[in-house]
Amino acid sequence: MPSITLADRIDGLLPQTQCTKCGYDGCRPYARAIAAGEVDINRCPPGGEEGVRALAALLGRPAPALDLSRGQPGPLMVAVVDEAHCIGCTLCIDACPVDAIVGAAKRMHTVVDELCTGCDLCVAPCPVDCIAMAPAGRGWTAEDAVRARDRHERRARRLLEGAGPNADTGAGARRAGAPLAAIARQAPLPAADTPPAPVPSGARPDGPPSGIPDLAANPAADAEAQAAARRRAAIESALARARARRAT
Repeated sequence: MPSITLADRIDGLLPQTQCTKCGYDGCRPYARAIAAGEVDINRCPPGGEEGVRALAALLGRPAPALDLSRGQPGPLMVAVVDEAHCIGCTLCIDACPVDAIVGAAKRMHTVVDELCTGCDLCVAPCPVDCIAMAPAGRGWTAEDAVRARDRHERRARRLLEGAGPNADTGAGARRAGAPLAAIARQAPLPAADTPPAPVPSGARPDGPPSGIPDLAANPAADAEAQAAARRRAAIESALARARARRAT
């Protein structure tokens, strides 16, 4: 039976919201950094002052004040999708660290409230601003933390297995057939009020859509890059439809 490490014990005191506000990619990496003496114990807003005191007691040191530059502690919030404006781009699904958002490409998404950790990582990637945080109306329990840790770990394993042995462990989304957020990380989506790019002079009128490599001009273009460009074009098309709906 494996022994319990200091990092394990620290991780057991963290809230497992996986919000990354501490500056690390989840609660476990933050726990490892604390155990290694690389970072202070006061960088977890969801844990609040109570969490800082618990960590201080474990480590036998004075409890510092919560670092409010990392965010403000407060009641549990959950993400809510405005179904009328969701374009089904899947960017929020890829951003969610605990797989609390369900949906499919070009289909409306929804958040499973009881699984949402309130991390708000899905808000910024949404290209049509249809996700907001709302009070959960309940507290975050130890059972919630255990479940969130399990879902976060299972998601990380799934991404690694899908990405293959030579993939970047921080992304996992550059594999073929990855969620569309991978495309957004490679090239930012246009702002909602950005007009379409003009067609360069001399461009072939029958050439490929904007943003998609021209195979005739570049026959050796990478197939995966081509597929990514086509997915990006699909997102831009969906954005245009969303803008038109909002304008009516």
